[in-house]
Order: sequence, then C-alpha cells, then structure tokens
Amino acid sequence: MKLNLTGFAGALFVAGSALAQDDAPRQVLFSNVNIFDGVNETLIENGSVLVEGNLIKQVSVEPIEAPGAFTVDGEGRTLMPGLIDMHSHLCLRNGMPEFRTAYDQMAAGANTAHVLLEYLDQGYTTARDAGCNVLGVAKLVNEGGIPGPRIFPSGGFLSQTGGHADTGFFNDRIGDQDDLERHAFGYIIDGVTEARRAARMNFRAGATQIKVMAGGGVASEFDPIHATQMSVEELEAIVNIAEDYGSYVMVHAYHDRSVNRAIDAGVRVIEHNFLVSEDTIKRMAEEGVALSAQAVMSLEAFADPESITFFSADQKNKARSVNKGAEQMFKWALEYDVLIVTGGDMFGPDVVRQAENILWFDKMAQNPFLSLKTATSNAAEVLSWSGEMNPYKEGSLGKIEEGGYADIILVDGNPLEDLAAVLRENVDFVMKDGLVYKNWLPDENAPAFLPAGPKREAYFGNL
Repeated sequence: MKLNLTGFAGALFVAGSALAQDDAPRQVLFSNVNIFDGVNETLIENGSVLVEGNLIKQVSVEPIEAPGAFTVDGEGRTLMPGLIDMHSHLCLRNGMPEFRTAYDQMAAGANTAHVLLEYLDQGYTTARDAGCNVLGVAKLVNEGGIPGPRIFPSGGFLSQTGGHADTGFFNDRIGDQDDLERHAFGYIIDGVTEARRAARMNFRAGATQIKVMAGGGVASEFDPIHATQMSVEELEAIVNIAEDYGSYVMVHAYHDRSVNRAIDAGVRVIEHNFLVSEDTIKRMAEEGVALSAQAVMSLEAFADPESITFFSADQKNKARSVNKGAEQMFKWALEYDVLIVTGGDMFGPDVVRQAENILWFDKMAQNPFLSLKTATSNAAEVLSWSGEMNPYKEGSLGKIEEGGYADIILVDGNPLEDLAAVLRENVDFVMKDGLVYKNWLPDENAPAFLPAGPKREAYFGNL
C-alpha cells in the first residue's frame, strides 16, 4: 500500500474502521532509504526499516518482506532517529516573567500546545524540558490527549531567593509569592527542608529529573552572573531525593565555583557551563558529568546582544561575557571528550530554530557525526539516567535499531556530509511512536502537515 494522507476527517473514520476489523499492530515499511542509526559513523545505504505498532521491528540492508504493510518510499532520503532537544522550555514565551504580567496560565497552556507542534514539525520527537510547569502537559501527551514530542519534564525550577528563577518583583517582601510560583512554574527555596519538599513535589507530579538554578544567569533580573547559588547542603538534599527516586539532577551553572559545588553534591548534568576553566572541564570528563550545550544562544545570539530587544543593559553585558567564554569552553569539552548533548534553550520567535543549535555546535566540533549524536544517541544516554522515572520503557530512544521506538524522520540530504539536512525545510517526514505527524513526500493529495487528533489510535488513519 502506497503512503497517502487522506485528511484528518477521513483519518478518524479510516482508523476506527481498521481497528474494528483487525486488532493486529499496523506495519509500516520504509524502503529505498539511507539510514543514520544514531550510533555509527557511516550510513546504511539503500536500507529498509519495518515498523510494527510503535516499535521498530527490523532494520536491514536487504529488502524486507512485509505483505500488507503500508509502504513509504524514501526515494533515497536519509532515515534517522527523531531529534532530541535536551534543553527545552516548552511553556516560555519571550522570557520568564511574561506570563506573570502580560498573560495568564490559560495563555501559557495555549502557547505550549503551539510549541509542541513546532517541535514535531522540525523533527524533534523528544524534548527534555529544563524547567516550568509542563508536568500536566507531559501527562496529557503521554495519554494521547494532545500531539507533541515525548516530554521528559523537570517540573518547576528550584531556585533560591534572588536566584535565576526568582521571577518576583523588586518590591516583594519575605513571604510574598508571585503568580508563576503559585502555578508551580518554579519554587523559591531557602534551606534543606524547602529543597527536599520542592524536589518531592516535582517527582510527585511526574518529573523525570530535577532542574536546579545553581548560579547566576543572563536572562534574569536579580542574580549577577558571578553569583554562586544554593548551598552544598541544599544541593545534596535535592540530589539525595533524586537518587531516592532513581533519577538525577541537572543544574543551571556558568562558572567554576557553581559548577564544582554542584559536582561535589552529586549533580550529573551541567547546563550552559560557559565560563568554566580547563580544570573543571577535565573534572567533568573524569567523573562522567555531562555537558548540555546551547550553542546558538552563546555563539550566535549573545554575539550581538543589542538585537535582543527584551534584554536590559545589564543583561546585554552579561550576554557579552558569556559569548567570550563559550568558544574556549567548547574547545576544551571536545578535547577532553566530555559527554555532550545539545539543547536549544530557545523560545518565543526562536522556537522555530531548534535544529540550528546542532549546526552551531558543529562550527566548533567540525564533526557532523558527533554533532548528530548530541541530539540522538548521546541525548538518549543522558535521558536514561532518569531510571524508573522514565515513562518510556517499551523501547530505546535516539537510535534506529530493532526494539527501538518508531521515532523516525526522513531528511532530504546526507546529514553526515551537510548538517543543513536536519533543518526544518529539509525534514520531509516525521513519525513519533509509530504515528505520522508530517509528510512532505511527493503526493498531490497530501496536506503538508496533518495535526493529530484527540485519540492516539485515530492518528494512524492518515496512512
């Protein structure tokens, strides 16, 4: 059967009819594709991949016999794992305080639903959310209620008073709570007891890991970038809770003192890391601490902070200092073979540019294979650290392999030779969990993008 998108109204009817007739899992056969499996440095040429239900059943260099399967002719495109963004903020828009003052949480939810579709359209089938309250959204996506990438949510940011996620007002007094904290966007915590309680609240609601603000930042009002935030005791308390849940802690940190304090406490992933020394990079490599890199933010956006219209003068100065340190940090991280994953940290008008983070990282790495791994198999390795809190236990992520999840994209070009193949305009086909979300393959009857419906079993009617 040749792939043909029929339109959403017809999709509901076809899916319902088919399921009533046959409860056997559906099969989709990808043929005439070159396969980047997320692990090996060379493509499998002219290969085939068979999907059964939501898992990959077979990967072969020979034609696969699958009578009755829906057939997708890749016409020589590259088939590869769906991309993984390791530093998303799915509920943000133009900075942290916007939904505190200009909108409300209904608007935040509506914006998030739009962002989820943007991720899928770009070929991102998984996103690790690095802070804000998307715990309910993740639950709804998992249940098939709304379309979106797989979400590994951190829940609300954990921040000290005056820390990077303190979104209050200048005139706040002790005990005041702003609207974002009331809606679990973040928790302002001071002391071990509050730290434990906030971490437990996030895990209680489905967090897969915990995000802590352990140092100063750029896009915030009250925390100087040189500041070290959270005491060792507070960080250790949070790490202990994460370990009790079989998971890990990731921290926002820029400089030596905050990064090393976090590592001392048992933190496993450093986000940003732009102002550290060579000795700290060596320590990360020796102790297996991962680096989550945001290359577009540090190398491109912060090279011209004047263009960021919602930044204050102080924020623009902080951005310039980050830009100066980022290039050297990336060189050391590559030299010492730190485990690196990539995440955009982009929202608002930049939400459409997630894949550019891989390209900007490659400007430093000069290694498309490694750069692709940061958003496929490397990313999946770090995601696995969430252990039993990982809601996706049926298959593997970030790889094209038997038993892996059917999170598959087809791109026009060879990304091992030209990474621009993973940019949105070259992503022609997106499948997540065995369901089709985008099809730009030649077919005069196929709409460019088919939104998913309210029930997971309905999505597959578009085949």
